Amino acid sequence: MGEENYLSLDSSILYRCNQKHYDKLLSKYDLGYTQLILLTQIYENEGVSMNELAIKGVFDKGTITKSIQRLEQLGYVKIENSETDKRLKLLYTSDKVQEIMPELYRMRSEWNSYLSDGISSAELDTYNLVQRKLIEKAREYTAELDDEGIRFYGLQKLTLLDYPGNMACTVFTGGCNYRCPFCHNRSLVFLNENDAEISTADIMDFLETRHKVLDGVCITGGEPTLHKGLKDFIRKVRSYGLKVKLDTNGTNFEVLKELVEEKLVDYVAMDIKNSPEKYAETIGLANCDLSEVEKSKNYLLEDHVEYEFRTTVVKEFHEVADFEKIGEWIKGARHYYLQNFEDHGTCIRPDLSEVGTETLEKMKETAARYVENCELRGIKE
Repeated sequence: MGEENYLSLDSSILYRCNQKHYDKLLSKYDLGYTQLILLTQIYENEGVSMNELAIKGVFDKGTITKSIQRLEQLGYVKIENSETDKRLKLLYTSDKVQEIMPELYRMRSEWNSYLSDGISSAELDTYNLVQRKLIEKAREYTAELDDEGIRFYGLQKLTLLDYPGNMACTVFTGGCNYRCPFCHNRSLVFLNENDAEISTADIMDFLETRHKVLDGVCITGGEPTLHKGLKDFIRKVRSYGLKVKLDTNGTNFEVLKELVEEKLVDYVAMDIKNSPEKYAETIGLANCDLSEVEKSKNYLLEDHVEYEFRTTVVKEFHEVADFEKIGEWIKGARHYYLQNFEDHGTCIRPDLSEVGTETLEKMKETAARYVENCELRGIKE
């Protein structure tokens, strides 16, 4: 190999030499190079969260979780819940770390002195300046990649219920712009730090082995249309000849329209949370702009794609009169489904309840005057 400057190769050589050096010295503490980096960051920033560590070091969530769990097992790190946000895991070093940290700093100082021996201060300053600029550009690019991706936190390998008339699997995206108190996917809304993310590659590997027995894929959430990588993912799914059903709250009209017009979805299930005047309360927000929901609703009513509207009925939020207003709002809809609330113990708010069967029937009868087909779904016998 010539004298060309292979920047990425040179950087990886330096990284691997660092790793070998520290792994050897740290073996007596049962630590490795990556754990040293994390431990130093925690020591210098007591109370830092795992998410902050991941962002600072551009670590993936799996790496952070495993490394922190190992440090906790070794007694180097303590994990505590935040007093202001119970979903946050805050990291602190133990007394054991206080004892060994001077030695770890000494190791680092000696290694840096060895590497910089024979290099002038001016050269080191230039190197550090260039390195910071390279890191900044790399971070920017990585952030753009993350923004353009799609994050999954669940995979149901087989469902006969989610996609009417089709044998399908269901994938669950993370993150939502609503805070519906009755949502039973609390973890998908708030994305707790200890929730395991499923890579797109793993889902595609699953589809590779199962696409011949499946008819389609249901994409739900959270709210799938929040993810910039949704289109690319759907294209990959459709390359297997599979149909796609999208669950949405209707708040991203342009995304919905593009997916339909580009024939990327075959079926859309859009939530109608309540009558317009009770929407904000029902979705757990102080107020809400229904303009996007209105556009999405009207677009589906124009029959550009097979669709359904659906409402989860909750005693604390819905009454029969609401379905008169909902019916008027979605008048002419092909399919409208009412599903009774069920408490699975994973809801955002814990004190909610279902409506009685007789009341549910009245709600159905009220809405049925305005739509072609109105049915109850998931009713217990």
